[in-house]
Amino acid sequence: MQHEIMYKPAYTLLEVKLEAGERIEAESGSMVYMSPGIEIMTKAKGGVFGALTRGLLGGESFFTNTFTASSKGIVGLAPPYQGDIAHHRLNGETLYIQSGSYMASTPELSLDTKWGGAKSFFSREGLFLLKMAGIGDAFISSFGAIHEIKLKGESFIIDTGHMVAFTDGLDYKVKRVGGLKSTIFSGEGLVAEFKGTGTLYLQTRSMNSFIDWLMPFLPKGG
Repeated sequence: MQHEIMYKPAYTLLEVKLEAGERIEAESGSMVYMSPGIEIMTKAKGGVFGALTRGLLGGESFFTNTFTASSKGIVGLAPPYQGDIAHHRLNGETLYIQSGSYMASTPELSLDTKWGGAKSFFSREGLFLLKMAGIGDAFISSFGAIHEIKLKGESFIIDTGHMVAFTDGLDYKVKRVGGLKSTIFSGEGLVAEFKGTGTLYLQTRSMNSFIDWLMPFLPKGG
């Protein structure tokens, strides 16, 4: 499947070129434009229970749209906020995606909700990661630009609010920055320490930090 990622990194747009019979699945509301020969089918990906889990616990839409080309055409997709898009080709491995960062994928890939356990319980980003596996193309989005890091048996520490996705060769644990006082007053909060061999995708901006910065400027209720 041919694709082009344009206008990086702030207002990024993904354009997918579909041959007759080709399909791509995308989050509900992500379509910007499409050719007349493209048909849309809306469904609950992974069945009703799986879609409910993704929607209520994974931070994603309940429905996904499948775009099928009856003749050669294009589909334009974009995330709901200003930011970046990255392409990751899966060849039988697994990609774990942070809540809200899944945007589109080829139908051959499975998308399930993975329980993050206690290490995610303390993260402000939520309890669940989306687990994508199989052979196909995945497209992930971010708030801010996407920064890709390759690890080879190394460890790396990031703020939990900047995690977008990581491959299954990596594991992580969430911990405090310094002592309790540093965690509360430093402005850094919790970090995730990754170890192993694989690819880590970060976003250069944090949605939570942006909301915290914005709150004092919002009108107060009377």
